[in-house]
Amino acid sequence: MGKQGTYKYLAKNIGLLTLSNFATKLLSFFLVPLYTSILSTADYGTYDLFITTVGVLLPILTLNVQEGMLRFAMDKDYDREAIVTVGIRHLLIGTAIIVVGLGVNSIFGFSTMLKTYAIFFFLMFFSQALGGIVPFYIRGIDRIGDLSISSVVASAVTIGLNILFLVGFKWGLTGYFLANIIGPLVQCIWLAARAHMFRDTHLTRRYTKESKELLAYSRPLIANSIAWWVNNASDRYIVTFFCGVAANGVYSVASKIPSILNVFQTIFNQAWALSAVKDYDPEDKSGFFANTYRAYNCLMTIVCSAIIVADKVLANCLYAKDFYIAWRYVPWLTMAILFGAMSGYIGGLFTAVKDSKVYSTSTAVGAITNIILNLIFTPIIGALGAAIATTICYVEVYAIRLVQSRKYIKLKINFFRDFISYILLVVQSVLLLFVDATIPLYGILVGLFVIICLMYIKDIGLVVHKVLYR
Repeated sequence: MGKQGTYKYLAKNIGLLTLSNFATKLLSFFLVPLYTSILSTADYGTYDLFITTVGVLLPILTLNVQEGMLRFAMDKDYDREAIVTVGIRHLLIGTAIIVVGLGVNSIFGFSTMLKTYAIFFFLMFFSQALGGIVPFYIRGIDRIGDLSISSVVASAVTIGLNILFLVGFKWGLTGYFLANIIGPLVQCIWLAARAHMFRDTHLTRRYTKESKELLAYSRPLIANSIAWWVNNASDRYIVTFFCGVAANGVYSVASKIPSILNVFQTIFNQAWALSAVKDYDPEDKSGFFANTYRAYNCLMTIVCSAIIVADKVLANCLYAKDFYIAWRYVPWLTMAILFGAMSGYIGGLFTAVKDSKVYSTSTAVGAITNIILNLIFTPIIGALGAAIATTICYVEVYAIRLVQSRKYIKLKINFFRDFISYILLVVQSVLLLFVDATIPLYGILVGLFVIICLMYIKDIGLVVHKVLYR
């Protein structure tokens, strides 16, 4: 693919995925006032614990097969029926294990909460597992258009059902569970039908060779997924333990404002994984990888700074009642997304060379750091300590991956400039916590934002140029 084609391919996928993620992320973002006005902090905390628990069980019980499906589906000569069959087989195995586990809990009563909402936990696991396998496969076979359309439909269904169940039927937490389970299931069924996944599933065929190769790629990523889960979610359990389930509900809703930045990183990283595989060049002679890194880092850093500046304003609009205090955690969780995004960019390089093992080192180290810092900070300063610990661990993962990437590619990056901009983000976050006077506070915050923009003025020009002329 020529130099112009590389940018066009990336831009096309970013455009399609923007439609997809705008529907699923940004539209639901505006429903936060509805959730926080109807659900209690305890309800929200319960839902968050369930989805967090499902998140760690998925890669273990399915052997993280979705990652292998994505990577091997990109190889056009690979047997797609084998890919689909192996994926569905491990989905069914994982779901069967969940059923057994819920049955044991219903008999012995290890968790009253889990026993009460057992059916929702089962449906949540199944929908999340299917919601990984099907969209990952669709991305792998490069049907991004179908993925985008299905995401819009799923978002409309989810939002409509949330309004119907919470406002119309007043089902509370039960309605929230149902709406957020049915929406993704609708998307998966539609996508699977479009891609003929039902027709291509042959559970009686062993596909021994293909299964062995696919799982050889996926298994090392189990540790990576668990470590990412620790980085993303272990703090929820620690906050619940030290501060209570209601505090976890507040902490969980704090992630809704950073989800603005998460939309950008999700869109880009999904598109980037495809481009990194297609256009990998260890010497980066065309400058494609370095230019993309610069543009991406520039955009993410500036948006991160803008979110920190607007934090209290957004919180006042979005967080009702007892949830308002969540603004304190937003800057740190937003910075965590920034460094997670840059880690994901570098991870695209590892995907290109099919080195799934290299992921594990950085994420495992970050996970250990996260747990240690959470246990130190949370008892002292509450949920704020968990947010700060999460930020630190993401910085660590990013730094380790950046070093590891040097054996695969030579990137020409202005590290010193980037480091200074990251320090300014920390300064903004600290000022927001300790300065109460509104006019001086926002004068300084906006001033720092302008400085960050000026530092990236050349990269802003690069972004504009690629958008207008590529």
